[in-house]
Amino acid sequence: MVGSYDDIIAFVEVPERPFSKNRFHYNWHWNWDYGNGDIGNQGVHEMDIARWGLNVTLPTRITSAGGHFMFDDDQQTPNTQLAVFEFPNEQGGGDRKKILQFEVRHWLSNSEGIGAEKPNDNTYMVSSDNEVGNLFFGSKGFMTKNLNRWQTFMGDKKEPGETGEGFGNHYANFINAIRHSDPKLAKGDIKEGFYTCALIHLANIAYRVGRTLDFDPVTMKFVNDPEADALLTRDYRSPFAVPDVV
Repeated sequence: MVGSYDDIIAFVEVPERPFSKNRFHYNWHWNWDYGNGDIGNQGVHEMDIARWGLNVTLPTRITSAGGHFMFDDDQQTPNTQLAVFEFPNEQGGGDRKKILQFEVRHWLSNSEGIGAEKPNDNTYMVSSDNEVGNLFFGSKGFMTKNLNRWQTFMGDKKEPGETGEGFGNHYANFINAIRHSDPKLAKGDIKEGFYTCALIHLANIAYRVGRTLDFDPVTMKFVNDPEADALLTRDYRSPFAVPDVV
């Protein structure tokens, strides 16, 4: 898994604004100038797993809907959000595509666990009624994935199938890669971080413009949509600007 990419984005300088405590400490996540909502906060970790499991990189179509339904405040990002990504799949059946669906359910969610005795076992973590995890669906069954365990359920009766577990230390991997100047020790290429972050930003752009978007992974632009293209970057405050790299 890849770490918290959203933390990197937060430190790009943006226009000066009057002080508001609702934009500082953890609340920076919920303002477009600094953060990207919970899809980019906790969601980045789960998106990384989902993309890894599907073996996909960049989508060709993105739909996202939701809203700021809880709390009467000046925060901007949605706290309930549904994003659907379509990826090409040359070996697929039917209209040949892979689908990744991501949901920000805020603090209340139905249980989608491994079994009735331990209904939360498929989740990445559980805090009160908060559940976070991954579900993979296929033609022969489905699989749950939590922090360190996966479990399959096969056939119409959803009988338990293959399972496995393991827990890696990506913090140690990262430090070792720096100490030995060997990127392979990080156990993950930096481009994988880019692909996962890209999905988050593409979903938020579709949400902000309010429509389904077609995306060209080669040109890295939306198809005939300059309004959406404009949100692929931002207006920077000099001298804190990200330079164009050719």
